[in-house]
Amino acid sequence: MTGGKKRPSWDEYFLKVAMLVSERATCPRMHCGCVLVKDKQILSTGYNGSIPGDEHCEDIGCLIVDNHCIRTIHAEMNAILQCSSHGISTNGATAYITNMPCTNCAKALITAGIKEIVIFSDYHDTLAEEFLAKAKVEIKRLHMPGNLIDYNLESYSSAKKFNK
Repeated sequence: MTGGKKRPSWDEYFLKVAMLVSERATCPRMHCGCVLVKDKQILSTGYNGSIPGDEHCEDIGCLIVDNHCIRTIHAEMNAILQCSSHGISTNGATAYITNMPCTNCAKALITAGIKEIVIFSDYHDTLAEEFLAKAKVEIKRLHMPGNLIDYNLESYSSAKKFNK
């Protein structure tokens, strides 16, 4: 951050990235973002949305079964699948997620070798916490980071010539 303000911690930074990623979500029932990180490097991102080539909930409506939209792939699954399609190991990574994972996503994160989950918003009651505890995956709950980006273009001399 600029102007003498404190820079965000790594956890705050990656959660803010997850918040930005969630803006791409296409299911109006919940916008969720996930960022997989290892050694302070982003491995992948994911948001909840339809499978490639399918229509989006925001365009044609949700496909609800047992009170869940089954048209969408959850953010966590999309982030894991992105790593898989590029041959990137997720073993030992941290997942920064805007919401507590559902039970199925928690199981996928465990199986993918995620060691820690950082969230700022809970999800409805599921077995996720029980499974994560059994697998010794730490859940770190933080306050939601600020949703504004503190970017002062005027403070950069090279930017001034473009804004005249």
